[in-house]
Amino acid sequence: MYGLVRSITWLAPNYASVVLGGDGLAGFTGLSDTDAYVNVAIPPAAASYGAPFDLDGLKTLAREQRPFRRRYTVRRWDAAAGELTLEIVVHGDAGAGGGWTARAREADALVFTGPAGSYRPDPEADWHLLVGDESALPAIAASVEAMPADTPVVVRLVCDGPGHEIPLDSPGALDLVWHHRTGGPRDEALLAGAVRDLAVPAGRVHAFVHGEAAETRAVRRHLLADRGVDPSRLSCSPYWRRGLDDEAWRQIKATWNAQVEAEVPLVGE
Repeated sequence: MYGLVRSITWLAPNYASVVLGGDGLAGFTGLSDTDAYVNVAIPPAAASYGAPFDLDGLKTLAREQRPFRRRYTVRRWDAAAGELTLEIVVHGDAGAGGGWTARAREADALVFTGPAGSYRPDPEADWHLLVGDESALPAIAASVEAMPADTPVVVRLVCDGPGHEIPLDSPGALDLVWHHRTGGPRDEALLAGAVRDLAVPAGRVHAFVHGEAAETRAVRRHLLADRGVDPSRLSCSPYWRRGLDDEAWRQIKATWNAQVEAEVPLVGE
């Protein structure tokens, strides 16, 4: 499956909204999960082929010729218009996904598989907690829009400064605070500190904690060990690791996740 770029809108200096359309989206079916994602396929710079392409037909190529695979959250699927919106964090030309987004132009094709997902806010929860950085922002933005009316929704996000903040809307009672990196060693502790400082609403929480590996690990440990959050009420996953590029992170991610789960095991994950 593939979509053709219809528009690219920069919502922040390093954050782009990419709208895809065209006949290549025929048969795409959206999910109710607010963390739904597609697995895009981006050819390497020296590839002998271009998009759109048949993924199965590339399996015989040498590894260095095969496309890079990256997961991007479905920010919005408009079935009536046949438009799929992805929101992508871009750090210059670094990384396959960021590089593609920085260079993409109208009518460029993006091949992908999916969607898949596993989280949607529980309408029976007494309150919701959503914590993350720019990589988790598309899922958090989609999630807060799906909240029950007037339900407390506590959101703590980290970004590079006021110019990088993205407005969020919710039918719930939204308590949103952005924390800003300074480029120093204390950046890694911003989110965990923000969650530790919370005076939380009463009742049963449904929590979503996604983003940088060390940051999500610290928040997870605090919620399970200190706050006594039921593990089945927590969706937690690391999307990236500070100091590592995408490929290096993919190589150690399974080991990292196993170590994290051994600290305070998550039931059912």
